[in-house]
Amino acid sequence: MTHAPHSEVAQHVADAAADHADSGVFPPFDPTYFASQLFWLTIFFVILYVALDRFILPKIKTTIEDRRDRIADDLDAAAQAKADAEAAGEAYEKSLAEARSKAHVIAADTRKALDAEIAKETAGVEAELATKQETAEAAIRKAKEKAFSEVRGIATTATSAAVTALAGVDVSEADAGKAVDGLLKAKEA
Repeated sequence: MTHAPHSEVAQHVADAAADHADSGVFPPFDPTYFASQLFWLTIFFVILYVALDRFILPKIKTTIEDRRDRIADDLDAAAQAKADAEAAGEAYEKSLAEARSKAHVIAADTRKALDAEIAKETAGVEAELATKQETAEAAIRKAKEKAFSEVRGIATTATSAAVTALAGVDVSEADAGKAVDGLLKAKEA
């Protein structure tokens, strides 16, 4: 096998270019080559179509479906999380309302119990004070009666002694007591 010298190859390319230059048409648009161009276009189109159909498009389709499923799952999870959050919020509000009502009930019960205890202690203290007051009033009455009885005795003795000293008459204590009693009654009226 002999290799053509570079000059022969260059000469052949120059001749082909000259042939095309004479026709004035761009070689891909030359109608003489349309049949071979359409043949190779068809072969490469079929090869490209088969490659796309068998290898590339199934991967793209799987990726798109996986993405669609993942998005749907994420949306479902988000909706579930939102529902759970709303349920938790409602449960919180409900428990808060129950706690408030229990607090009001406990406060009312405590208030009633304290009022009852205060009323009981107040009644006990008032009863004790009333007993002490009655005891004190009885003691005062006794002291007053004792003082008045002693005043009467002193007044009777003083009257008897004064009449004896002033008038020189002996007056019995009974008569002096009657005179004192008469003066006391006149003074009270």
